[in-house]
Amino acid sequence: MKNNILVILAFLIIGFACTPKQEAKTIYIVRHAEKMLDSDDPQLNVAGTVRSKKLGQILTDKQIKHAFSTNTIRTKATLQPISNIAGIAIEIYDPQNHDDLVKELRKRKGNAVVVGHSNTVHHLVNYFVSDGEKFSELSDIEYDYIFEVTLEEDGSSNVKRSLFKEY
Repeated sequence: MKNNILVILAFLIIGFACTPKQEAKTIYIVRHAEKMLDSDDPQLNVAGTVRSKKLGQILTDKQIKHAFSTNTIRTKATLQPISNIAGIAIEIYDPQNHDDLVKELRKRKGNAVVVGHSNTVHHLVNYFVSDGEKFSELSDIEYDYIFEVTLEEDGSSNVKRSLFKEY
């Protein structure tokens, strides 16, 4: 009987030791940079090109392993500098299906950056706000925010909102 209990305890200890924990990581969520106003799927304007390069500089030392964008010219262009610097492909996500993106972000190993739109970024960020005040939709002229989501090993998260100029 004593040996059976020891065997069971050994299996339980091994089982708990082998249970994978979520790796701590950071997800940077931003709205696309400033766009031209000439089409339904516009390119970045001069200010937007400057901002996308600044984002690349900000994230250069953040060990970005994944880059997610909606399938628009402006969001992909916003990510292009960090994609080039980090040597990673831009992956397309559906902005109407944040559930799948959040699952994917939690599953992936390593830090990530996600670029969205003024009317979608807050939805994504709010998935990671455990309690307290949720973030509201960005206005059409707000491009300055970087949301830094820290995912801890235990699955908990913390969201910090900063301005580009603070980096």
